[in-house]
Amino acid sequence: MELKTVNTWHVPVQYYEGGKGEPLVFLHGAGGIMEGDPLFNKLAETHHVYAPLLPGYGTSEECGELRDMLDFTLHTADVVEALGLKDPILVGHSMGGMIAAEMAAIAPSTVSRLGLICPAGLWLDDYPVPDLFAMLPYEMPQYLFHDVEAGTKLMTAGVALDDPEWLKGFLVQNARQMGMAGKILFPIPERGLAGRLYRIKAKTVLIWGDSDRLIPPAYAHAFKKGIKGAELVSIPEAGHMVPMEKTDQVAAAISKLG
Repeated sequence: MELKTVNTWHVPVQYYEGGKGEPLVFLHGAGGIMEGDPLFNKLAETHHVYAPLLPGYGTSEECGELRDMLDFTLHTADVVEALGLKDPILVGHSMGGMIAAEMAAIAPSTVSRLGLICPAGLWLDDYPVPDLFAMLPYEMPQYLFHDVEAGTKLMTAGVALDDPEWLKGFLVQNARQMGMAGKILFPIPERGLAGRLYRIKAKTVLIWGDSDRLIPPAYAHAFKKGIKGAELVSIPEAGHMVPMEKTDQVAAAISKLG
């Protein structure tokens, strides 16, 4: 995994690149992507993977011009174009899945294969999505992981959640990232995508952890109903961070796309 930079109309964009094979673009969730990400490395065994960071993530520049869902969608399409890619496999996790679905809905002819890993973007009154922006760090693992104890260690690299130095770094980074993510996820992660899902023509695979407590599996069935021909892969003993908890099974589901 190598960190590189590509220039777009608005701002330079950092992205991770690695692997050989058919091009695949991976869009990260609200938590970003870390170097050594297990799913990235697994996908890079069979694909040439590009994982762009949204502005404000990592050490990348922030971008005030990105204000709403349409801006995020067109920005990401600009990144794909700047990378010189034409119709790559498009995969997104959580917030990244929301953006990927919007890209496939707005420009259906440009996305032929779509992998959505527990994407955000819909709202069901009977299954409200917990407010990620109101959570303290120690509260997050119970919503993100099936195995909360193991997930906490993955999230903190083994450092205690109340460690002052870890907490300080986490809060600073989280403030930058959530400032950007909040533009499309706050106060609720819904920007009208439900009414556009019918436009998606891509071969679509939905991947969901059965124990997802952030975006419950009821949303999987709502996406499946909205996207004609979508296939749902449900993964047991996995939560919202199913790419970390069940990496091999997520990669196997994505392989259905080519």
